[in-house]
Amino acid sequence: MTHDLTPKYTVPGIAREAAGRLIGVLRMRLHAFNDLHLTLKHVHWNVVGPHFIAVHEMIDPQVDSVREMADDVAERIAALGGVAQGTPGALVSERTWDDYSIGRADAIAHLGALDLVYTGVVEGMRAAVKEAGDIDTATEDLLIGQLRALEQFQWFVRAHLESAGGALATGGATSETEAAERGAEIS
Repeated sequence: MTHDLTPKYTVPGIAREAAGRLIGVLRMRLHAFNDLHLTLKHVHWNVVGPHFIAVHEMIDPQVDSVREMADDVAERIAALGGVAQGTPGALVSERTWDDYSIGRADAIAHLGALDLVYTGVVEGMRAAVKEAGDIDTATEDLLIGQLRALEQFQWFVRAHLESAGGALATGGATSETEAAERGAEIS
């Protein structure tokens, strides 16, 4: 679905057309954050096994932080003169990724799948940072701070999946199911 995202007004110093491009970039980050915090909550509710409490308690602060990221991005969209479309229908119709595919599973299996989820979100953030940097340093700065936090969350996840020798159990996995299976093998 394509939208004309060019606002009728925007912040001083940014052309309306450039603001429209930023709004488009931020709109996809908003969808990614809304999807991610719901996925993290799903994992929080559906982890089982001997690592349950560690993963269950590790996830909630990530949920809170990602919700805050979504709010910051939505407010930036509004400041740029756009509409922060945060409805489930917009998310589902505009996202370029599939729904999280793991149900009730061992905590480490979920972390294997989350590693791939975070890889997708981080890659999307890097692209957004690059595009925003060509237009607006304030938006770029917002995204860079969020990128750092997301990379830290992925590091927390990966610490459960890494061997003492530095090998990542999910290395080379191409699907959440495959990553979950590889993660489950180490638990």
